[in-house]
Amino acid sequence: MTTAPAASRHAHEQHTQAPGYADHKADHLARLSKIEGQIRGISRMVTGDRYCIDVLTQITAASRALQEVALSLLDDHLRGCVTDAARADPAQAEEKFAELSDTLRRAVRL
Repeated sequence: MTTAPAASRHAHEQHTQAPGYADHKADHLARLSKIEGQIRGISRMVTGDRYCIDVLTQITAASRALQEVALSLLDDHLRGCVTDAARADPAQAEEKFAELSDTLRRAVRL
């Protein structure tokens, strides 16, 4: 019998427990909505043939805003999911630490 891939396990976990960001969900959604508006604005800039540097400046701002959301979600994950796992079960904690390490490894490759 094979074990479920990590993505499948995580999808299952989402249905059985509240995500670590549950307490800050409204904040994250508000920030993402603002970023969505920034992206639409960038699209309008390109449509309107705006100066390259102006477009690139806005892309940089939107990218940084997304990075801030990612860091906030990471903080929520550490303080919620990882901490809860560490308190509950050493094997579950090890799984969460490995998952976090893989996630950070992918993020650093940006």
